[in-house]
Amino acid sequence: MRSPTQRNLDFSTIEALLSKAFAVDVRSAAELSGGGFAAVWRAGLADGREVVVKVGPPPGAGLLRYERGLIAAEAAYFRIVRAGAPGVPVPEVLHLGDDWIVTTLLPGESLTGRPEGAGPADDAAVREQLGAAIAGLHRITGPHFGYTGDRPAGADWPAAYGAIIAALLADAADWAVPLPPGIGALATRHHAALATATRPALLHFDLWDGNVLAAGDRLTGLVDGERFLWGDPLLDLVSPALFRRIEDEPEHPFLRGYTAATGLVLDDTARIRLALCRVHLYVLMLAEGPSRGIPVGGDRHDRLTGLLAAELRDLK
Repeated sequence: MRSPTQRNLDFSTIEALLSKAFAVDVRSAAELSGGGFAAVWRAGLADGREVVVKVGPPPGAGLLRYERGLIAAEAAYFRIVRAGAPGVPVPEVLHLGDDWIVTTLLPGESLTGRPEGAGPADDAAVREQLGAAIAGLHRITGPHFGYTGDRPAGADWPAAYGAIIAALLADAADWAVPLPPGIGALATRHHAALATATRPALLHFDLWDGNVLAAGDRLTGLVDGERFLWGDPLLDLVSPALFRRIEDEPEHPFLRGYTAATGLVLDDTARIRLALCRVHLYVLMLAEGPSRGIPVGGDRHDRLTGLLAAELRDLK
């Protein structure tokens, strides 16, 4: 199913964009699958370069409050990473247009689309490298907590977390998405735990397997950085173990790589912070469903609601 936020493009549209940006002929172009927000195409230029073109949602598409300006945010993320952690493989921004971006094409395949022959040992090695890479990104400190621009942010992490959750609750109300009670009080109730995140670290926040590229047992790319924000580093430990609790999997390869690089100790306060991070992600995923054409009340909604309710229950 195609999301309403994804534009329907064709070869001639991609050709026109790239010709305007680089004054070079386009040899080939094909849409890439896997994402659910923007339209993403791979293109071959006549000068031999292979590039990726990402185009933001069409005018009038329904978006969540934090999703304003995500294409420009992605360009900012890649530039920050390349400047501050040059060993982490992210694309180079070649051109930023009006809600569209062109980047270099990185080698490898996503962990969701690995070819036959890439076994569990290879995947584990890549995930461990990813953990170490994300630890490196977390050493980059931002100017504030939360999102950039006029999106939810705060002077500290409790304030930013509260603003982010409040915006998502407003989004859910706009789309008539039912949520369990008590979510809006979490930032106040768990202020002390949230406040232990004292430095706004650079966060990717979308580290599911589709955004991690690999070749064999080697990490070759980290893509889709448009949802980046500054905040609690533990937020980036949620999506690598999507729908699970990574703190209950001490041998998870991502956690192993991250812990080796940071010395992270998952004490009781860290576990509270991780639970709050999962609440953030689950509320976001529930709120975004209708904007992606996913009806309320389906299997996805029910599963996420169950996971969210379990986190809220345990946080009590």
